[in-house]
Amino acid sequence: MNIRIDRVVTRGGDGGETSLGDGTRVSKGSARIEAMGSIDELNATLGLLRYHVEHDRLVSVHVADIARLQSCLFDLGADLCMPVTGRPSSLPSEAVRWLEARIEALRLSQPELRSFVLPGGSLVAAHAHLARTVARRAERALVQMENAPVGGMRFLNRLSDYFFVFGRHANNDGRDDILWQPGTWKNDAINTGD
Repeated sequence: MNIRIDRVVTRGGDGGETSLGDGTRVSKGSARIEAMGSIDELNATLGLLRYHVEHDRLVSVHVADIARLQSCLFDLGADLCMPVTGRPSSLPSEAVRWLEARIEALRLSQPELRSFVLPGGSLVAAHAHLARTVARRAERALVQMENAPVGGMRFLNRLSDYFFVFGRHANNDGRDDILWQPGTWKNDAINTGD
C-alpha cells in the first residue's frame, strides 16, 4: 500500500463536512464519522496504554499485542472510510478468534471473580480499564452506523473483554484488583463528615 500525505491543513472541513476515502462528502456529525472518531480515540488510548506497558517489566511482553490491536483499529477505520457494500471486512472471523485466544490465555491464570472489579490498581491496569470503556463507546458508535461492518462490531465487543482481563493481568492476575464493596458510603473510615 502506497500512502502519501502531502498536506495536513486542507481547510476542506471548515464548513462541517469531510471526505471519505472514495471522495464522498459527508457531515462531520454523521454516524459514520462519529464511529471513525471513536475508533481513532480508542487507538490514541491504546497508544497511551502501550507506552505504559512498554515501561512495566511485569507486562511488557504484551506490547506486541497492543501494537497489533492498534493496527487492527486502523484497519477498521479504513473499512469505515471506504463505504463499499459487500467489501470483505479487514477484521474477519480469524481476527476475532485471535483476540478470543489472547483473552483466554490471560484469563487462565486469574482467580474466579466473586465481585465486580473497580477500574484502577496499577497504572497499566487503570489505563487498560480506560481502554475498555473507550472500546465500549466505539462499539456503541459503530452500532449506530448504517451498514456497520459485522466483523468490526464483533472485534470491538471482544476488545473490551480483552482489556478487562488485561487490566486484571496487570493487577497481579486479579490478586491486586480493587473490588466493589456495596454500601461503602456508610463506612466511617471514608465518611467525610458531611
